[in-house]
Amino acid sequence: MLDIAEELDRWVGQGRDFAVATVVAVGGSAPRRPGAALAVDAGGTAVGSVSGGCVEGAVYELCRQALEDGETVLERFGYSDEDAFAVGLTCGGVVDILVTPVRADDAARPALAAALAAAARGEPAAVARIVRGPAKLTGRALAVRPDGSRTGGFGAHPELDRTVAGEAGAFLDAGRTGTLEISEQGSRCGAPLTLLIETSVPAPRMIVFGAVDFASALARAGKFLGYHVTVCDARPVFATRDRFPEADEVVVEWPHEYLRRTEVDARTVLCVLTHDAKFDVPLLELALRLPVAYVGAMGSRRTHLDRDARLREAGVSDLELTRLRSPIGLDLGARTPEETALSIAAEIVATRRGGTGASLTGAHTPIHHDGPSSPAGRIGSVA
Repeated sequence: MLDIAEELDRWVGQGRDFAVATVVAVGGSAPRRPGAALAVDAGGTAVGSVSGGCVEGAVYELCRQALEDGETVLERFGYSDEDAFAVGLTCGGVVDILVTPVRADDAARPALAAALAAAARGEPAAVARIVRGPAKLTGRALAVRPDGSRTGGFGAHPELDRTVAGEAGAFLDAGRTGTLEISEQGSRCGAPLTLLIETSVPAPRMIVFGAVDFASALARAGKFLGYHVTVCDARPVFATRDRFPEADEVVVEWPHEYLRRTEVDARTVLCVLTHDAKFDVPLLELALRLPVAYVGAMGSRRTHLDRDARLREAGVSDLELTRLRSPIGLDLGARTPEETALSIAAEIVATRRGGTGASLTGAHTPIHHDGPSSPAGRIGSVA
């Protein structure tokens, strides 16, 4: 739901009633991940997607029904061997979808409105909803902010709100969306409730070092993938806003000095395109010791070997060097800046999602991977 927060926040501000269908859990080759949402307002306007098209029509009707009767429902869609064109996922997957009405008098509206407003402003937020449990609890929600403050609640045992708020805070810290099982008394014992916890965190960072033509193409690719893109170069004649209009920031500073003072985290990707030892070595010496998701460096194999030797001389260990993706990118035979940017972006996605980079044709491996950064939420967790 928080993936379409800007539009839904506008609907809340306009006083619109709507229903939102959210992917809770998936199995097999379902195309969307937990948290993906489709919303429908009272006038029939729809935004978002839960399946890439497979079950949108049926989910649209569930949203219309929820607006009429005010009932929260959990529906499972899957592939039908009898009729591959029946309502289901012809790709062979299974998906559980939670449909929640968000009308003016619905219990969930204050919490959902608070989470949507925060996400629309680009601020971290988490929201928990009951997926399975007593009828008296379904349709309620709890929004949690990083400072621990919250809006809404489940109106049951007082420990339930407190425990869910703590768990939602942990999900928020990790940037995860998924399900949680807990008892109505807020403990791990007793008949479990199943909750969906969605989080929204600021866009991850891509920092591109080296204001070259390849950097311009990579900045465009990074924005397409949803990164907050910074281009950094020590040369003011090259590091200009005119040359990198797609970048969120253009910084004129020595790369290693900028990296030392800026904020990075476990989702940050660092792309070093300078292939100049005076920039590369001090920058990579620092980068390979930071807790970031990806460090890649451009250059020929000869440049790589020379850079590798210089880094070893600077005290970089063998273990630290194993983190370096160099030469940067996947083997696509790329030549142009745009092709090279695609090669780098593909390697970043493969690293993030646990993919191999191999062709899917003729392979028997899963199309969708649950890599280190993939959100939680499998079918088994709510079955």
